[in-house]
Amino acid sequence: MRVHVDFGLCESNGVCMGIIGEVFHLDDDDMLTVLQPDVTPENESRVQEAVRQCPRQAISIRE
Repeated sequence: MRVHVDFGLCESNGVCMGIIGEVFHLDDDDMLTVLQPDVTPENESRVQEAVRQCPRQAISIRE
C-alpha cells in the first residue's frame, strides 16, 4: 500500500506532518512532500490517522 496525496485538494496546512513527520514534510514554501510513500506495518496506524485528520480529505492509501 502507498500514500497518495491529491495536490489539487491539499492546502498544505501540515496536519499530516504533525501526525507522522517521517512520511510527510511541509517545506518553507508550504509545499507538501511525501518522504516515504510506502505504508508499512510500523507506520500504518499513524498514516491512517493522517488520512482521517486531513481537513481537505486530500490523503488516501492505495494498493
